[in-house]
Amino acid sequence: MDAGNGAPAAAYREQTVEIALGPQGAFENGNVGTLTRRVAADRVVSAVPPRRRKPKPPKVARTPRVVELLRKALEWQALLESGEVPNQAAIGRREGITRARVTQVMGMLQLAPEIQQHILSMPDAVRRPVISERALRPIVQLERPAAQLQAFEQPLPSSRPPRTRW
Repeated sequence: MDAGNGAPAAAYREQTVEIALGPQGAFENGNVGTLTRRVAADRVVSAVPPRRRKPKPPKVARTPRVVELLRKALEWQALLESGEVPNQAAIGRREGITRARVTQVMGMLQLAPEIQQHILSMPDAVRRPVISERALRPIVQLERPAAQLQAFEQPLPSSRPPRTRW
């Protein structure tokens, strides 16, 4: 009974760890410091802290979403032309999305062929691609292919609003 509260004293041991803190691994005078502390006898204590978490695996390059959407629009157009599906609402039911979303994606087919070719030739990327489907929507609204190309060559606005700090 050591603690004064009637509880038996826990078994302790002293742990001494040499520490070297300095530019060459020791203090300026060449001495290595020691740290002594009391630890529970049944506790395993390491001087080297464990790794906190595993390093993240490298990110895998993915096909940009705008490329996938344009491919899907071309596929849907082929389905409509073949008569396999009667209308865009049927495509929406089949894909599990709304008819309005089908219309948005199919709108990419109104882009100038040069722009479509540029989009389809985009390489896989690890980061967010420069071109997004949302940024292309105003370009789709332009009727003339020359106007679309001119607008496409201008820097596209970000599809995400700028971050604000509170």
